[in-house]
Amino acid sequence: MTFWDWKFTFEILPLLASAALVTLEATLIGFVIAAVLGLAFAIGRMFGPTWLAIPLAGLIEFIRSTPLLIQIFFIYFVFPEFGVTIEAMTAGVLALGLHYATYCSEVYRAGLANVPRGQWEASIALNMTGFHTFRDVIIPQAIPPVVPALGNYLVALFKDTPLLSAIAVLELMQTAKIIGSDNFRYTEPITLVGVIFLLFSLVAAALVRMVEAWVRRRVLHA
Repeated sequence: MTFWDWKFTFEILPLLASAALVTLEATLIGFVIAAVLGLAFAIGRMFGPTWLAIPLAGLIEFIRSTPLLIQIFFIYFVFPEFGVTIEAMTAGVLALGLHYATYCSEVYRAGLANVPRGQWEASIALNMTGFHTFRDVIIPQAIPPVVPALGNYLVALFKDTPLLSAIAVLELMQTAKIIGSDNFRYTEPITLVGVIFLLFSLVAAALVRMVEAWVRRRVLHA
């Protein structure tokens, strides 16, 4: 048996390409959940009433302090015990989104804390509502500086998607393991998965830099 079989490699590429789409879907949906929920967590923790801020802080620290894999198992295997049955892909995406929302919330919190207090006072002087103050004054100033950190979490979330194979989601890693077990060849599928992850991570990092540059130009010309 040769170390590398190119014929076998080209045969499995379509299967891995299809699985890559599942991985991308989980990444993008999970990150959207993380970005939106993380902002809500940050605002609730910083500006919400005590009865909301304290439990939120506890929840964030609890999720950040426990492994993502356990959270995936909990949502998929334990939730049904309480009558909430979730399909594997949905459970995995929710776990990814919730886990990284706690990290994104800390990034947002740093951005919000850096907005000068005078901006808040000016908004109050202009009789702006809380909603309009956040939407038109605070968020546009808080988000641009934290874009690089959010981009880093996007790449990190993408690299954590192989954990979804633990609940049989047919993403890249699970597909590669199935191919290996069916053909007794693991070198090609596992290597290809590593190359695909490397390429996607490099592309994502480049896109984040482009977004960062675009946001910076918008801020300068605002």
